[in-house]
Amino acid sequence: MKKSWNRIWLLAAIGALAAGSAWAQSGNKPITFLVPFTAGSGTDIVARLVAETMQRNMGQTIVVENRPGAGGSIASAQVARAEADGHLVLIPSSSHAVNPAVYPSLPYDTLRDLTGVTALAALPNVMVTSAGKGYKSVADAVAAAKAKPGQLNYASAGVGSATHLNAEKFRLQAGIEATHVPYRGTPEALADVMGERVDWFFSPLSSALPLIRDGKVVPLAVSTATRHAALPNVPTTVEAGVPGSDFVFWVGMVVSAKTPPAIVERLHAEATKALADPAVVERLGRQGAVPYPMSTAEFNQFIRTEMDAAARIARAANLKPQ
Repeated sequence: MKKSWNRIWLLAAIGALAAGSAWAQSGNKPITFLVPFTAGSGTDIVARLVAETMQRNMGQTIVVENRPGAGGSIASAQVARAEADGHLVLIPSSSHAVNPAVYPSLPYDTLRDLTGVTALAALPNVMVTSAGKGYKSVADAVAAAKAKPGQLNYASAGVGSATHLNAEKFRLQAGIEATHVPYRGTPEALADVMGERVDWFFSPLSSALPLIRDGKVVPLAVSTATRHAALPNVPTTVEAGVPGSDFVFWVGMVVSAKTPPAIVERLHAEATKALADPAVVERLGRQGAVPYPMSTAEFNQFIRTEMDAAARIARAANLKPQ
C-alpha cells in the first residue's frame, strides 16, 4: 500500500512539474479566460469569480476577455485553433452543448477539437417579466400565449444560448407558440424586459437577482427542479404547471483538445481548489450559483449527454441560426 501511494505522489509531482515547465516556456504570458458572452452575463460573473481566486493561488495573471456571438461558437472556434499551451481557456455555458445542434457548419468539432477541464458552477435561470405586462404567474403568461398564438415574444441571450434552449424547452412543454427575439447578451435582453419590449426572458439568476431585489423585473418561476434559496417564494416552472420544463444552466472550463494532459490536470486542480474556497462558495451563493466541479472524464461525458439532450430539443423546436 505504501509503495502504491508513493507511486501516486510521484506521478502527481511529475505531472505538476511538466505543467509548470510548459507554462514557464511561455514566460510571463497571462492566461486568458475567453467568455463567449457579454460582460454581466451569468457566465461572465462565474468566470471572474473563479479567475480572481485562481490568479491569487497560482501567482499568475489571468485576464477575462468577452467574445460574444453565435451562441458562443465564435469564442469556441478561437480556442479550438489556438496554441494548445493552456494560456487560452474557454469558459462556456450550456450553449457549448447546444451549438452543434443549431449551427450545422461549425468551424470546429466540439468533441474532437475541444476537451473539458471541469464544470465550474450551476445556476438556475429565472423567468422574468415586467410589472407592466400584467403577468402574475406562469399560468398567466401561458394563458396569454395560448389566447394569441405567435403574438407574444420572449428574449434570449442569442440563438443557441442556454437561455434560448431553456425558453424553447419551456415553450414546447407548455404547448405554446411565441416569437423568439435573440439579443447580443443577457444585459441587453434584461433591458428590453424592463422596457416591456418582450414578454419574458429566462435569465441567469445571477444577472437578474439585483433587478428582482430592486423591483425592476418580476420573477415568475425558476428553471431548476427545486426552488432556490435566494427566491424561496418563487415556484419552479414544474410547480407552476409546466411538467418536464426544468433546466439547469451550467458554466464550465474547456481547452483545446491538443493541450498536454499535465496542463489540463493543473488547470483542473487549480479550478477545483478555487471552487472549494469558502469565499468563492459564499460569493457564488450570493449570485444564486453553486460550485459544480467534476473530474475531466465526468465533465466530458456530461458534455456528450448534454449534447444529446440539446439535439432532441433543437429538432423538436426546429432551431436554426437567425
